[in-house]
Amino acid sequence: MILDYFQYEFMQRALLSALVVGLCAPTVGVFLVQKRLALIGDGLGHVALTGVAVGFLTGAAPVWTTLAVTVAAAVVMELLRAKSKTSGDVALAMLFYGGLAGGVYLTGIASDKGVANLQQYLFGSLLTAGWSEVWTIVIGGAAVAALMLVLRPWLTAICADEQYARVSGLPVAALNLLLLVTTAVTVSVSMRAVGILLVSALLVIPVVTVQQFTRSFKATMFASMAAGFLISGAGVLTSAAQDVPPGATIVLIGVAVFLVTAVAAALTRRVRQTRRAHLPPEGEPLEVELPANA
Repeated sequence: MILDYFQYEFMQRALLSALVVGLCAPTVGVFLVQKRLALIGDGLGHVALTGVAVGFLTGAAPVWTTLAVTVAAAVVMELLRAKSKTSGDVALAMLFYGGLAGGVYLTGIASDKGVANLQQYLFGSLLTAGWSEVWTIVIGGAAVAALMLVLRPWLTAICADEQYARVSGLPVAALNLLLLVTTAVTVSVSMRAVGILLVSALLVIPVVTVQQFTRSFKATMFASMAAGFLISGAGVLTSAAQDVPPGATIVLIGVAVFLVTAVAAALTRRVRQTRRAHLPPEGEPLEVELPANA
């Protein structure tokens, strides 16, 4: 049975890490999707490669060097976007290019230390995570989720209408910066779950999946947390049964769930439109055909 695998401690660590990441990542992703910054996770993921390479080069724990580098990159990106003529997509492109180039360069310098271990950060390696890494994921994820839940009304306001939020007296610049910093933290603690190259999937897929049916920001946020939790759990269980990498399995299940819900939502809308087409215009009485002897 699948549950027999969880008598092993490494599987317990993998499941706990995946569930925490799946639950917490959508709390940030819901705001990124609303602000049309869904690809920011990929940009910071490329920068995270530089952070991992710095860890290999200095002998420090890669998760901490990655956290420092991605947070610094998030701050620089927001300052470029807000204080210069550089647009958001150009700043994001700089993250892609600079992060990937820096990671390749530094990994080359530290090739005797880094090449053998780089793959577990690129594609995730939940099964080899130790308890110290698991608790880093749990604490970091819990802090991000708590912060997003507390600041939800203010972040929702800047996502809906940034100009109105600024006129209302909200610290828009600080909130935008905080959103990018929490995204950097999420990327750093999630890279062992699904890997640097796939980390953006857990930020985006649960959110766009539940958006097919939800109608409010609050409902989208909590439903995406539940979806991320279930998708991550199903991915670890499936990977244990099939003996395949858990990170890729989580993402593939998420994509499959999104496709199913997208098709179901499209069919539901089609049925509703068909029913409305057969109804008379509002305010017009229904024509009832009476029997001849009436």
